[in-house]
Amino acid sequence: MTEKDFLPTPYKVKKIEGKSLWQAPSNIALIKYWGKRENQIPANPSLSFTLDTCATTTVIEYRRLEKKGTDFDFELFFEGRPMESFRPKIETFFKRIEVYLPFLKEYHFNIETSNSFPHSSGIASSASGMAALALCLMDLERELNPEMEPDFFIKKASFLARLGSGSACRSVEGDLVLWGGTRDFPKSTDLYAIKYPFKVNEVFKNFQDTILLVHKGQKQVSSTVGHELMHGHPFAAQRFLQARNNLTLIKPILASGDLSAFVQLVESEALTLHAMMMTGNPYFMLMKPNTLEIIDKIWEFRRATKTQVCFTLDAGANVHVLYPEEGKDRVLQFIKNELVAYCENGQYICDQIGVGARKLIMKGE
Repeated sequence: MTEKDFLPTPYKVKKIEGKSLWQAPSNIALIKYWGKRENQIPANPSLSFTLDTCATTTVIEYRRLEKKGTDFDFELFFEGRPMESFRPKIETFFKRIEVYLPFLKEYHFNIETSNSFPHSSGIASSASGMAALALCLMDLERELNPEMEPDFFIKKASFLARLGSGSACRSVEGDLVLWGGTRDFPKSTDLYAIKYPFKVNEVFKNFQDTILLVHKGQKQVSSTVGHELMHGHPFAAQRFLQARNNLTLIKPILASGDLSAFVQLVESEALTLHAMMMTGNPYFMLMKPNTLEIIDKIWEFRRATKTQVCFTLDAGANVHVLYPEEGKDRVLQFIKNELVAYCENGQYICDQIGVGARKLIMKGE
Protein backbone atom coordinates (compact mmCIF):
# COMPACT_ATOMS: atom_id res chain seq x y z
CA MET A 1 0.00 0.00 0.00
CA THR A 2 0.99 3.64 -0.48
CA GLU A 3 -0.13 6.87 1.19
CA LYS A 4 -2.64 7.37 -1.64
CA ASP A 5 -4.52 4.24 -0.58
CA PHE A 6 -5.53 6.05 2.60
CA LEU A 7 -7.10 9.02 0.80
CA PRO A 8 -10.87 8.58 1.13
CA THR A 9 -13.40 8.53 -1.65
CA PRO A 10 -16.46 10.78 -1.20
CA TYR A 11 -18.35 9.78 1.93
CA LYS A 12 -21.72 8.10 1.47
CA VAL A 13 -23.30 9.03 4.82
CA LYS A 14 -23.78 12.27 6.75
CA LYS A 15 -23.22 11.95 10.47
CA ILE A 16 -24.54 14.80 12.62
CA GLU A 17 -23.19 13.76 16.00
CA GLY A 18 -21.87 10.81 17.93
CA LYS A 19 -19.34 9.38 20.35
CA SER A 20 -16.45 6.93 20.24
CA LEU A 21 -14.49 5.32 23.08
CA TRP A 22 -11.22 3.40 22.67
CA GLN A 23 -8.48 2.13 24.93
CA ALA A 24 -4.99 1.74 23.47
CA PRO A 25 -1.95 0.32 25.27
CA SER A 26 1.58 1.57 25.49
CA ASN A 27 4.32 -0.61 23.99
CA ILE A 28 7.97 -1.33 24.62
CA ALA A 29 10.37 -1.93 21.73
CA LEU A 30 12.64 -4.96 21.77
CA ILE A 31 14.37 -3.92 18.55
CA LYS A 32 14.63 -0.14 18.84
CA TYR A 33 14.13 2.54 16.23
CA TRP A 34 16.06 5.74 16.75
CA GLY A 35 16.16 8.21 13.91
CA LYS A 36 13.49 9.01 11.36
CA ARG A 37 13.03 10.62 8.00
CA GLU A 38 10.42 13.08 6.79
CA ASN A 39 6.75 12.28 7.47
CA GLN A 40 7.49 10.05 10.46
CA ILE A 41 9.25 7.36 8.42
CA PRO A 42 11.59 5.23 10.58
CA ALA A 43 15.27 4.99 9.71
CA ASN A 44 15.14 1.30 10.66
CA PRO A 45 12.40 -1.22 11.44
CA SER A 46 11.46 -1.99 15.05
CA LEU A 47 9.75 -4.78 16.97
CA SER A 48 7.75 -4.27 20.15
CA PHE A 49 5.75 -5.97 22.86
CA THR A 50 2.30 -4.43 23.28
CA LEU A 51 1.60 -3.89 26.96
CA ASP A 52 -1.63 -4.73 28.76
CA THR A 53 -2.48 -2.51 31.73
CA CYS A 54 -0.48 0.63 30.81
CA ALA A 55 -3.02 2.21 28.50
CA THR A 56 -4.76 5.42 27.47
CA THR A 57 -8.54 5.64 27.31
CA THR A 58 -9.94 8.30 24.99
CA VAL A 59 -13.50 9.31 24.25
CA ILE A 60 -14.44 11.82 21.58
CA GLU A 61 -17.83 13.42 21.18
CA TYR A 62 -18.35 15.01 17.78
CA ARG A 63 -20.97 17.41 16.45
CA ARG A 64 -21.23 18.53 12.86
CA LEU A 65 -20.82 22.28 12.35
CA GLU A 66 -23.30 24.30 10.28
CA LYS A 67 -20.39 25.49 8.16
CA LYS A 68 -16.92 24.03 7.66
CA GLY A 69 -14.41 25.90 9.80
CA THR A 70 -11.12 27.46 8.79
CA ASP A 71 -9.38 25.98 11.84
CA PHE A 72 -9.75 22.79 13.85
CA ASP A 73 -12.48 23.09 16.45
CA PHE A 74 -11.85 20.98 19.54
CA GLU A 75 -11.70 20.99 23.32
CA LEU A 76 -9.24 18.77 25.14
CA PHE A 77 -9.46 17.37 28.66
CA PHE A 78 -6.92 15.19 30.43
CA GLU A 79 -8.26 13.26 33.41
CA GLY A 80 -11.17 15.69 33.71
CA ARG A 81 -9.21 18.93 33.43
CA PRO A 82 -8.64 21.23 30.45
CA MET A 83 -5.13 20.62 29.12
CA GLU A 84 -4.05 23.54 26.93
CA SER A 85 -0.43 22.36 26.95
CA PHE A 86 -1.47 19.34 24.85
CA ARG A 87 -3.24 21.51 22.28
CA PRO A 88 -0.27 22.27 19.96
CA LYS A 89 0.50 18.56 19.60
CA ILE A 90 -3.10 17.75 18.65
CA GLU A 91 -3.21 20.64 16.17
CA THR A 92 0.01 19.41 14.55
CA PHE A 93 -1.47 15.91 14.39
CA PHE A 94 -4.69 17.17 12.79
CA LYS A 95 -2.71 19.16 10.20
CA ARG A 96 -0.76 16.04 9.24
CA ILE A 97 -3.81 13.83 8.88
CA GLU A 98 -6.36 16.28 7.42
CA VAL A 99 -5.70 15.14 3.88
CA TYR A 100 -6.62 11.58 4.96
CA LEU A 101 -9.59 12.65 7.13
CA PRO A 102 -11.02 15.67 5.27
CA PHE A 103 -13.97 15.93 7.65
CA LEU A 104 -11.83 17.22 10.54
CA LYS A 105 -12.82 20.88 10.05
CA GLU A 106 -16.48 19.97 9.62
CA TYR A 107 -16.95 18.92 13.25
CA HIS A 108 -16.51 20.20 16.76
CA PHE A 109 -14.67 17.58 18.84
CA ASN A 110 -14.71 17.15 22.59
CA ILE A 111 -11.71 14.95 23.45
CA GLU A 112 -11.36 13.43 26.91
CA THR A 113 -8.38 11.24 27.69
CA SER A 114 -6.88 9.52 30.71
CA ASN A 115 -4.06 7.11 31.49
CA SER A 116 -4.15 3.97 33.60
CA PHE A 117 -0.63 4.80 34.78
CA PRO A 118 0.30 7.90 36.82
CA HIS A 119 0.75 11.09 34.82
CA SER A 120 4.43 12.08 34.60
CA SER A 121 5.34 8.58 35.75
CA GLY A 122 8.03 8.42 33.13
CA ILE A 123 6.10 6.10 30.80
CA ALA A 124 5.74 7.63 27.37
CA SER A 125 2.01 8.15 26.84
CA SER A 126 2.27 9.58 23.32
CA ALA A 127 2.12 6.10 21.77
CA SER A 128 -1.01 4.98 23.60
CA GLY A 129 -2.58 8.45 23.44
CA MET A 130 -2.18 8.96 19.71
CA ALA A 131 -3.26 5.41 18.96
CA ALA A 132 -6.46 5.83 20.98
CA LEU A 133 -7.25 9.17 19.32
CA ALA A 134 -6.60 7.78 15.84
CA LEU A 135 -8.96 4.86 16.51
CA CYS A 136 -11.71 7.21 17.72
CA LEU A 137 -11.38 9.31 14.57
CA MET A 138 -11.44 6.18 12.43
CA ASP A 139 -14.71 5.24 14.11
CA LEU A 140 -16.21 8.44 12.73
CA GLU A 141 -14.83 7.76 9.26
CA ARG A 142 -16.32 4.27 9.39
CA GLU A 143 -19.70 5.87 10.15
CA LEU A 144 -19.26 8.05 7.06
CA ASN A 145 -18.15 5.06 5.00
CA PRO A 146 -19.97 1.98 6.39
CA GLU A 147 -18.49 -0.32 3.74
CA MET A 148 -14.98 0.02 5.20
CA GLU A 149 -13.30 -3.35 5.69
CA PRO A 150 -12.04 -4.21 9.22
CA ASP A 151 -8.51 -4.87 7.96
CA PHE A 152 -8.37 -1.47 6.29
CA PHE A 153 -9.71 0.17 9.45
CA ILE A 154 -6.78 -1.21 11.49
CA LYS A 155 -4.16 -0.35 8.87
CA LYS A 156 -5.38 3.21 8.49
CA ALA A 157 -5.63 3.71 12.26
CA SER A 158 -2.00 2.61 12.61
CA PHE A 159 -1.02 4.80 9.66
CA LEU A 160 -2.68 7.87 11.22
CA ALA A 161 -1.31 7.14 14.71
CA ARG A 162 2.20 7.08 13.24
CA LEU A 163 1.74 10.65 12.04
CA GLY A 164 1.05 11.71 15.64
CA SER A 165 3.87 9.73 17.25
CA GLY A 166 6.01 7.20 15.42
CA SER A 167 5.76 4.42 17.98
CA ALA A 168 1.98 4.95 18.29
CA CYS A 169 1.48 2.84 15.17
CA ARG A 170 2.69 -0.14 17.26
CA SER A 171 -0.06 0.41 19.87
CA VAL A 172 -3.05 -0.48 17.69
CA GLU A 173 -2.53 -4.24 17.56
CA GLY A 174 -0.82 -6.82 19.76
CA ASP A 175 0.88 -8.80 21.00
CA LEU A 176 4.15 -8.64 19.07
CA VAL A 177 4.23 -5.86 16.49
CA LEU A 178 6.61 -4.89 13.67
CA TRP A 179 6.95 -1.44 12.15
CA GLY A 180 9.20 -0.67 9.20
CA GLY A 181 9.75 -2.21 5.81
CA THR A 182 12.29 -5.02 5.61
CA ARG A 183 12.79 -7.80 3.06
CA ASP A 184 12.73 -10.63 5.59
CA PHE A 185 9.21 -9.81 6.79
CA PRO A 186 6.32 -10.14 4.32
CA LYS A 187 3.92 -7.19 4.18
CA SER A 188 6.12 -5.06 6.45
CA THR A 189 6.02 -1.36 5.64
CA ASP A 190 7.19 2.01 6.89
CA LEU A 191 3.63 3.34 6.71
CA TYR A 192 1.99 1.33 9.50
CA ALA A 193 2.70 -1.51 11.92
CA ILE A 194 1.74 -5.15 11.40
CA LYS A 195 1.38 -8.13 13.69
CA TYR A 196 4.57 -10.19 13.82
CA PRO A 197 4.01 -12.72 10.99
CA PHE A 198 6.09 -15.69 12.16
CA LYS A 199 5.95 -18.41 14.81
CA VAL A 200 6.30 -17.33 18.44
CA ASN A 201 7.09 -19.86 21.17
CA GLU A 202 4.61 -20.21 24.02
CA VAL A 203 7.16 -18.92 26.54
CA PHE A 204 6.73 -15.41 25.08
CA LYS A 205 2.93 -15.46 25.10
CA ASN A 206 2.52 -14.32 28.71
CA PHE A 207 5.78 -12.43 29.10
CA GLN A 208 5.92 -10.06 32.06
CA ASP A 209 7.13 -6.45 32.13
CA THR A 210 7.68 -4.74 35.46
CA ILE A 211 8.44 -1.06 34.87
CA LEU A 212 10.75 0.54 37.42
CA LEU A 213 10.13 4.27 37.63
CA VAL A 214 13.62 5.63 38.20
CA HIS A 215 13.02 9.23 37.19
CA LYS A 216 9.70 10.97 36.59
CA GLY A 217 10.90 14.46 35.74
CA GLN A 218 11.23 16.07 32.33
CA LYS A 219 13.89 14.50 30.14
CA GLN A 220 17.04 16.46 29.34
CA VAL A 221 16.41 15.91 25.63
CA SER A 222 13.02 15.02 24.14
CA SER A 223 12.61 11.97 21.93
CA THR A 224 11.76 14.23 18.99
CA VAL A 225 15.08 16.05 19.33
CA GLY A 226 16.89 12.78 19.96
CA HIS A 227 15.61 11.31 16.69
CA GLU A 228 16.76 14.41 14.81
CA LEU A 229 20.27 14.07 16.22
CA MET A 230 20.68 10.80 14.32
CA HIS A 231 21.05 12.90 11.16
CA GLY A 232 24.80 13.16 10.68
CA HIS A 233 25.53 10.83 13.60
CA PRO A 234 28.91 9.16 13.02
CA PHE A 235 27.52 5.69 13.80
CA ALA A 236 24.03 6.05 12.29
CA ALA A 237 24.57 3.82 9.24
CA GLN A 238 26.06 1.04 11.35
CA ARG A 239 23.22 1.31 13.86
CA PHE A 240 20.51 1.07 11.22
CA LEU A 241 22.22 -2.00 9.75
CA GLN A 242 22.57 -3.55 13.21
CA ALA A 243 18.84 -3.16 13.88
CA ARG A 244 17.97 -4.86 10.60
CA ASN A 245 20.37 -7.70 11.35
CA ASN A 246 18.94 -8.10 14.85
CA LEU A 247 15.43 -8.44 13.39
CA THR A 248 16.73 -11.37 11.35
CA LEU A 249 18.47 -12.84 14.40
CA ILE A 250 15.41 -12.62 16.63
CA LYS A 251 13.21 -14.74 14.34
CA PRO A 252 14.67 -18.14 15.35
CA ILE A 253 14.93 -16.94 18.97
CA LEU A 254 11.21 -16.17 19.14
CA ALA A 255 10.34 -19.40 17.33
CA SER A 256 12.44 -21.66 19.57
CA GLY A 257 11.95 -19.92 22.90
CA ASP A 258 15.69 -19.48 23.40
CA LEU A 259 15.53 -17.21 26.43
CA SER A 260 19.30 -16.92 26.84
CA ALA A 261 19.69 -15.57 23.30
CA PHE A 262 16.62 -13.34 23.78
CA VAL A 263 18.17 -11.79 26.90
CA GLN A 264 21.45 -11.01 25.15
CA LEU A 265 19.87 -9.48 22.08
CA VAL A 266 17.28 -7.37 23.93
CA GLU A 267 19.78 -5.96 26.40
CA SER A 268 22.24 -5.20 23.61
CA GLU A 269 19.53 -3.28 21.76
CA ALA A 270 18.70 -1.23 24.85
CA LEU A 271 22.31 -0.29 25.51
CA THR A 272 22.91 0.52 21.85
CA LEU A 273 19.97 2.94 21.89
CA HIS A 274 21.57 4.87 24.73
CA ALA A 275 25.02 4.59 23.17
CA MET A 276 23.65 6.52 20.19
CA MET A 277 22.56 9.30 22.53
CA MET A 278 25.95 9.41 24.24
CA THR A 279 27.99 9.50 21.01
CA GLY A 280 26.07 12.08 18.97
CA ASN A 281 26.73 15.78 18.51
CA PRO A 282 25.61 17.18 20.82
CA TYR A 283 25.82 14.16 23.10
CA PHE A 284 23.46 13.56 26.00
CA MET A 285 22.59 10.93 28.58
CA LEU A 286 19.10 9.94 29.71
CA MET A 287 20.12 7.13 32.05
CA LYS A 288 20.49 8.03 35.71
CA PRO A 289 22.86 6.53 38.31
CA ASN A 290 20.01 4.37 39.63
CA THR A 291 19.38 3.05 36.11
CA LEU A 292 22.91 1.65 36.10
CA GLU A 293 22.54 0.30 39.63
CA ILE A 294 19.41 -1.61 38.59
CA ILE A 295 21.11 -3.03 35.49
CA ASP A 296 24.04 -4.23 37.59
CA LYS A 297 21.67 -5.84 40.11
CA ILE A 298 19.78 -7.65 37.33
CA TRP A 299 23.03 -9.02 35.92
CA GLU A 300 24.13 -10.16 39.37
CA PHE A 301 20.77 -11.84 40.05
CA ARG A 302 20.82 -13.61 36.69
CA ARG A 303 24.33 -14.95 37.23
CA ALA A 304 23.53 -16.15 40.74
CA THR A 305 20.14 -17.74 40.09
CA LYS A 306 20.26 -18.63 36.36
CA THR A 307 16.85 -16.94 36.10
CA GLN A 308 16.22 -15.68 32.56
CA VAL A 309 15.32 -12.12 33.43
CA CYS A 310 16.54 -9.14 31.45
CA PHE A 311 16.07 -5.41 31.09
CA THR A 312 15.24 -3.06 28.30
CA LEU A 313 15.11 0.73 28.33
CA ASP A 314 12.91 3.33 26.71
CA ALA A 315 14.29 6.74 25.75
CA GLY A 316 14.65 7.69 29.38
CA ALA A 317 15.90 6.52 32.74
CA ASN A 318 13.22 3.93 33.51
CA VAL A 319 13.93 0.22 33.38
CA HIS A 320 11.60 -2.42 31.95
CA VAL A 321 12.28 -5.77 33.62
CA LEU A 322 11.26 -8.56 31.23
CA TYR A 323 10.79 -12.19 32.27
CA PRO A 324 8.63 -15.27 31.53
CA GLU A 325 5.50 -15.83 33.57
CA GLU A 326 6.93 -19.06 34.96
CA GLY A 327 9.48 -17.12 37.03
CA LYS A 328 7.08 -14.36 38.10
CA ASP A 329 7.05 -14.94 41.86
CA ARG A 330 10.81 -15.22 42.14
CA VAL A 331 11.50 -12.13 40.01
CA LEU A 332 8.89 -10.00 41.79
CA GLN A 333 10.42 -10.91 45.13
CA PHE A 334 13.84 -9.90 43.76
CA ILE A 335 12.40 -6.60 42.56
CA LYS A 336 10.83 -5.87 45.95
CA ASN A 337 13.97 -6.87 47.86
CA GLU A 338 16.67 -5.39 45.64
CA LEU A 339 15.36 -2.93 43.04
CA VAL A 340 12.53 -0.88 44.56
CA ALA A 341 15.08 1.09 46.56
CA TYR A 342 16.35 2.60 43.27
CA CYS A 343 12.88 3.72 42.11
CA GLU A 344 11.62 7.25 42.68
CA ASN A 345 9.30 7.08 45.70
CA GLY A 346 9.53 3.28 45.43
CA GLN A 347 7.20 3.27 42.43
CA TYR A 348 6.96 0.48 39.91
CA ILE A 349 4.22 -0.94 37.67
CA CYS A 350 3.54 -4.61 36.99
CA ASP A 351 2.44 -5.25 33.43
CA GLN A 352 2.55 -8.00 30.84
CA ILE A 353 2.28 -8.53 27.11
CA GLY A 354 -1.15 -7.52 25.82
CA VAL A 355 -3.47 -7.99 22.87
CA GLY A 356 -3.70 -4.44 21.52
CA ALA A 357 -6.31 -1.69 21.47
CA ARG A 358 -9.98 -2.35 22.08
CA LYS A 359 -13.18 -0.46 21.58
CA LEU A 360 -15.12 0.13 24.80
CA ILE A 361 -18.88 0.24 25.18
CA MET A 362 -20.31 3.62 26.13
CA LYS A 363 -22.71 3.79 29.05
CA GLY A 364 -26.26 3.56 27.83
CA GLU A 365 -25.37 1.67 24.66
